[in-house]
Amino acid sequence: MELAQERDAGTNVIRPAGRVDGSNSAEFHESLMAALADDDGRVILDMGGIDYISSAGLRVLLLIAQHLGSTSTPFAVCSLAASVDEVFRISGFNQIITVFGTLDEAKAQLA
Repeated sequence: MELAQERDAGTNVIRPAGRVDGSNSAEFHESLMAALADDDGRVILDMGGIDYISSAGLRVLLLIAQHLGSTSTPFAVCSLAASVDEVFRISGFNQIITVFGTLDEAKAQLA
């Protein structure tokens, strides 16, 4: 599990890569929370580098969405791989977390 981050014009883009499952979900949560420290703009989680996510990973995303919702911080995910998109649709997470096809779409809609 790797995590890259860039801040650009009030948008915090976080790019995790690898698999997210029970073995690394705590690390994933800690890394995301650290990336959100002192954030005062929009947050986009670019999931293009995630090829697998388990229910433990979905739980982390729910916790992050709740945390950002409590501070009224706009939040979305984008660039889901087909397998991850399927997990989002089957679990109903696409109804809980805003999903965009691309990073550019997410930036435009959250602006």
